[in-house]
Amino acid sequence: MQKASVLLFLAWVCFLFYAGIALFTSGFLLTRLELTNHSSCQEPPGPGSLPWGSQGKPGACWMASRFSRVVLVLIDALRFDFAQPQHSHVPREPPVSLPFLGKLSSLQRILEIQPHHARLYRSQVDPPTTTMQRLKALTTGSLPTFIDAGSNFASHAIVEDNLIKQLTSAGRRVVFMGDDTWKDLFPGAFSKAFFFPSFNVRDLDTVDNGILEHLYPTMDSGEWDVLIAHFLGVDHCGHKHGPHHPEMAKKLSQMDQVIQGLVERLENDTLLVVAGDHGMTTNGDHGGDSELEVSAALFLYSPTAVFPSTPPEEPEVIPQVSLVPTLALLLGLPIPFGNIGEVMAELFSGGEDSQPHSSALAQASALHLNAQQVSRFLHTYSAATQDLQAKELHQLQNLFSKASADYQWLLQSPKGAEATLPTVIAELQQFLRGARAMCIESWARFSLVRMAGGTALLAASCFICLLASQWAISPGFPFCPLLLTPVAWGLVGAIAYAGLLGTIELKLDLVLLGAVAAVSSFLPFLWKAWAGWGSKRPLATLFPIPGPVLLLLLFRLAVFFSDSFVVAEARATPFLLGSFILLLVVQLHWEGQLLPPKLLTMPRLGTSATTNPPRHNGAYALRLGIGLLLCTRLAGLFHRCPEETPVCHSSPWLSPLASMVGGRAKNLWYGACVAALVALLAAVRLWLRRYGNLKSPEPPMLFVRWGLPLMALGTAAYWALASGADEAPPRLRVLVSGASMVLPRAVAGLAASGLALLLWKPVTVLVKAGAGAPRTRTVLTPFSGPPTSQADLDYVVPQIYRHMQEEFRGRLERTKSQGPLTVAAYQLGSVYSAAMVTALTLLAFPLLLLHAERISLVFLLLFLQSFLLLHLLAAGIPVTTPGPFTVPWQAVSAWALMATQTFYSTGHQPVFPAIHWHAAFVGFPEGHGSCTWLPALLVGANTFASHLLFAVGCPLLLLWPFLCESQGLRKRQQPPGNEADARVRPEEEEEPLMEMRLRDAPQHFYAALLQLGLKYLFILGIQILACALAASILRRHLMVWKVFAPKFIFEAVGFIVSSVGLLLGIALVMRVDGAVSSWFRQLFLAQQR
Repeated sequence: MQKASVLLFLAWVCFLFYAGIALFTSGFLLTRLELTNHSSCQEPPGPGSLPWGSQGKPGACWMASRFSRVVLVLIDALRFDFAQPQHSHVPREPPVSLPFLGKLSSLQRILEIQPHHARLYRSQVDPPTTTMQRLKALTTGSLPTFIDAGSNFASHAIVEDNLIKQLTSAGRRVVFMGDDTWKDLFPGAFSKAFFFPSFNVRDLDTVDNGILEHLYPTMDSGEWDVLIAHFLGVDHCGHKHGPHHPEMAKKLSQMDQVIQGLVERLENDTLLVVAGDHGMTTNGDHGGDSELEVSAALFLYSPTAVFPSTPPEEPEVIPQVSLVPTLALLLGLPIPFGNIGEVMAELFSGGEDSQPHSSALAQASALHLNAQQVSRFLHTYSAATQDLQAKELHQLQNLFSKASADYQWLLQSPKGAEATLPTVIAELQQFLRGARAMCIESWARFSLVRMAGGTALLAASCFICLLASQWAISPGFPFCPLLLTPVAWGLVGAIAYAGLLGTIELKLDLVLLGAVAAVSSFLPFLWKAWAGWGSKRPLATLFPIPGPVLLLLLFRLAVFFSDSFVVAEARATPFLLGSFILLLVVQLHWEGQLLPPKLLTMPRLGTSATTNPPRHNGAYALRLGIGLLLCTRLAGLFHRCPEETPVCHSSPWLSPLASMVGGRAKNLWYGACVAALVALLAAVRLWLRRYGNLKSPEPPMLFVRWGLPLMALGTAAYWALASGADEAPPRLRVLVSGASMVLPRAVAGLAASGLALLLWKPVTVLVKAGAGAPRTRTVLTPFSGPPTSQADLDYVVPQIYRHMQEEFRGRLERTKSQGPLTVAAYQLGSVYSAAMVTALTLLAFPLLLLHAERISLVFLLLFLQSFLLLHLLAAGIPVTTPGPFTVPWQAVSAWALMATQTFYSTGHQPVFPAIHWHAAFVGFPEGHGSCTWLPALLVGANTFASHLLFAVGCPLLLLWPFLCESQGLRKRQQPPGNEADARVRPEEEEEPLMEMRLRDAPQHFYAALLQLGLKYLFILGIQILACALAASILRRHLMVWKVFAPKFIFEAVGFIVSSVGLLLGIALVMRVDGAVSSWFRQLFLAQQR
């Protein structure tokens, strides 16, 4: 088996998984149909006369305008309780003191002094609670679907009918200032605009101060009809510090002053709207559907009285989309075509002096227009697609017909209107609310065919991994021919599918194209492999996973169908990992393998086999198990609670040091973080020194000696600047900002340089050459001259390596005469592992920079856990020479489980509100401009750092048992009195070859790498398959969009990252192996000369 065959086969299997994920996703996460129809004044929403007073008035459309101007102040993430007054819930006790309570005091003062002029509402937001989706809802009145959340940082222009389009069509002057997301959503729609970059969540003041610079001059100029100001400081403060930080009180107080200034400048024909687009969690995040995230504040005020009654004790709860039809009719505009919101009827009552009958009639008129518009939309939408439930749609249409008929009768018979009005209003409201509820339930459009196809393709990919992992180590299995045929058939299938679509003039779907190529390659492989190889094998070999491991694996996969377990997975994973560790220790004790790996040396070149004496007792594995359990428990202290568990309290150690108030505590934590960084660096250097690779003069080891300390110093300096940036003197802030940009980039550049040096010179050995005695040991070869093939080289490499070890250790007899040149290599036996550990360390430093400072303690635990687990797993893996080599399923399962545990220990959760958005600004404190891929890459690297590190380090599972052979030297037993013979015959000593034993049987080595990769892909693939099945079966479950869909998305992206990392890790081992072959070839030629 060739090296290229291993990588190509694994890449092909990964492609099968990718095609299955893409096909399932295209059927599961579809967006709703967006209609491009537009409302207009020339086309009333339905038959019948328009409301009284709307005919003949200038600027009138469906209804006469009540306001000429509107000031919309959008305070991003203005949670409802931020606007609540600070009252005590317990009599005679002081009110609860929280930084965000009572800071918007002007709202409460206006409500008390002018109760008929103002209202405070609790705005109920529809998830997802991300800014771009909320802006769509606030302007179109529609409901963005779940998958739209992914476009929050790559916004596209809104094509649906919306308020901004209606305003510009009516000739109104719309002035905007604030969040530049509006620029992408409504290009060229504003008569004047002041856009400011919105993505830098660390910046609390730039956007808000820029708005304040233009807000009051614009109002005083009068050159506007609608003024929109989108403030971001409160949202950014939540992301950076959380709502309980003193900075939140400062930002809310600033917003309170802004509201006061606007109220003083309002004229009688102007309506002031202060709204939050969404709320925020207790950590300051948003994106999900928790109560705090979907609860936003909405405040309306007019200098003239508009409300007939005083405000209720508890503010009314209204859907956020209700603001759209309300503003449209108040301004005399048509309601946007796709709106499903209900007008806030209270605003159409006519004020405190209006008569009850006329107020109710005005409310009924507004509701009837709104109902006509929604009915028209439902009719048009149902004709274009079959999303809506036919039975519910028919019932709603009947309800609307009855309510409309009652309303028309009401207009024709004013005498009986007083008794009929409440019934008509109730019927219209019932229709509007029923229509909205039906749309919410129906707009999860599923393509069951694609979902089933994607699931089947994922299951088939897992089946291939399971079969091929067993066939990989079988002698003579023809992987290369079996791979070429499926790839050729896959290309043929893809080309035929594309040609067929071109013939019938249909649009090419890349997802279906990939699925056709995957199926076209999968079926020929399975048929050829089974017919030529698999049918000759017993069926028992198809399910080789040990019983206990299979039981734990099935248990873990089955619970993915429980929303409660998915929510509690962060607590359950350490328990499963601990159970697995105990199982390994018990299994080792049962099998009598509580010692480092046994060497079963096969006779070679006429020598006899050796037997290894035990070197450790049962306490060895017990100490490893206890250490692992302790590390797992300590890592569990860095946990983040899901929003569904309010009784749980997230670890305060996940927040950055900049959010800490106490200076002494911050300094102590900074010292602990730097100590963890130094400990990690020292541990890696000591490990490399122990195995001798650190003494190598090769460039990678020189970089480890000098470059890694520089990276640690740069990381510590960046942490110091980031934790105290807000406290820096004004004169130094420019310098601090520049250093905060340069230091992370320098660390990342150093890491990239180190990886490049490692790929260039991966063989990190110390070579010594000198004049020695004539060789007393002959390299036996079945050929003459230098090796001419890979087989010849593989035959002599172990003998050369043993000869060099003997020379280096001084065990060849020295003479005073000048002899031929001899060469000694220092610790070639750890050359593969040294490269892997160096690469993982270089990857860990930039990934650590993307996390909060205190996560450095978790990274230290991660490396310690990995070290202990590798030793524990190596204790039960027998090393056979010359092969075949294999890594047991329990080792691969434990490794994958530890990757999941580290994901949660670094403060992550498989939900969108838990994403660490601050990672996008590490090295880019001023933001990224129009670039979207780079921040996405940084946030993704932060989220899936554990997946990447464990996948790249997966080959260590194969290498570590050989590495552990160095724990003792094996020497043949000599009869008493034969010490002199032992000195004369140094070749009788058995030196630990360690990883060079893999070179003794290269075909088995490559097959073991392939098998390891397939096993790891199977463990990961079966997890994504379980998530896909859970999402399919429970697609109408109440928690599908809150739990199962995010879990599937995170598992899918995690699988892609892990598979790429696995390919990179195996490619690195292949690169080291190729460099070792070249090194030995040059050495052999030099010896021949």
